[in-house]
Amino acid sequence: MKATYHPGIHRYAVFVVCWTVGLLTAGALVTSEDAALAVPDWPLSYGTLNPPMVGGIAFEHSHRLIAAALGLLVILLAFLLWRKDERPGVRWLGAFAVVGVCLQGGLGGLTVLKLLHYWLPVMHACTAEIVFAMLVSIAVVTSRWWMENLPQYEDRGTPPIHTIVTLNAFVIFAQILAGAGFRHKYLSLKPHVYGAPIVLLVVVWTVMVLRRRFPQVREMVRARVLLHTIVGIQILLGLTALWARIQGADDPQPMPFTVISTVAHTVVGAILFATSIVTVLLCYRLVPRNREVLLATTRGEVPAQ
Repeated sequence: MKATYHPGIHRYAVFVVCWTVGLLTAGALVTSEDAALAVPDWPLSYGTLNPPMVGGIAFEHSHRLIAAALGLLVILLAFLLWRKDERPGVRWLGAFAVVGVCLQGGLGGLTVLKLLHYWLPVMHACTAEIVFAMLVSIAVVTSRWWMENLPQYEDRGTPPIHTIVTLNAFVIFAQILAGAGFRHKYLSLKPHVYGAPIVLLVVVWTVMVLRRRFPQVREMVRARVLLHTIVGIQILLGLTALWARIQGADDPQPMPFTVISTVAHTVVGAILFATSIVTVLLCYRLVPRNREVLLATTRGEVPAQ
């Protein structure tokens, strides 16, 4: 279906993505500052919308306010998509984003009410990554570039590029899950540490395949450079955060350097996962799957090279 480009919706979607980065940062600060239970009730904070903004309360209540605002922003985004966008898939993506952000808020509330038990903090953290990836996807599919009549490129390699980039995203998400399990004290550090070189190898493999099969495709070049750069930064941030945690093991409270390095590591991890999802979208947009190539061939069409 030929879709109409709505620049206002696209810009608004990008704004929502930026707001979500702020929310991810605020959430990481809550955990890093050990402020998750600074406010014992939910959805209000000490029974009010305006509690004293001191200590851990400031971190936790600010996180709730930013999250509530995101909920309203996502609802408006979904409304705009249903009103203006002709593509059913994009409309439903907006609806799923609303469901995701509502689920995310509910998990956040249960995390407080159940005192961080039952893996709820881990589910809360991982759902945040999924919602972020959905919002980034909306920003991509509402862009002018996505709606242009783009050339299609044949993938002659095995396994298919779609399989490789999907596996890459899955491995990165698994590493995020292991990291969240460690941060919230449900897992030891070992799964996260052992997972880091696996993520690095899979990302490097993905980048090499993209370079070998699509060396002249501008979008693929950008995707592989971003993946390579962000995973390198993420590894360095992880080592820095680990060193800071070890050095500050006897500190009575989290020190600023430990907090900053840990928050940066967490947020860049979310950006890496979102980048891997964008890479998946690019491949599905630019590279027909085998079945699509077969259908095009039977109709007398030739995929663009």
